Amino acid sequence: MIRILLAEDDDVMREYLARALTSAGYDVTAVDRGTVAVPYIDSGTFDLLLSDIVMPEMDGIELARYTAEVAPQTQVMFITGFAAVSLRAEEHLPQAKLLSKPFHLKDLVREVDNLFAGTGQSHRQ
Repeated sequence: MIRILLAEDDDVMREYLARALTSAGYDVTAVDRGTVAVPYIDSGTFDLLLSDIVMPEMDGIELARYTAEVAPQTQVMFITGFAAVSLRAEEHLPQAKLLSKPFHLKDLVREVDNLFAGTGQSHRQ
């Protein structure tokens, strides 16, 4: 089963995203900031880091860089509502997917499905 680590500091957004991805058959662990995500990344058991970029303490770009170092097999997808921040993310981590807010939850699920299409990994519980 595909495991997703969701790092999003907005409580309502985090809940909506986690619920949508869980309903789509993914195993989701949700945290409210990058520093809380670090021990989960250290476990090396996640297939995808889905992270907001703008968060307190440790932003999504820092978290993605850390992930690339300690768990390079983990794919990264950013979600953000800030255009300038999007450009910064693309500059520093061009291999990461980027989804700009606002987006529909079905678009998020489709993008995540597309990341794992053809990999042989199953996300259905």
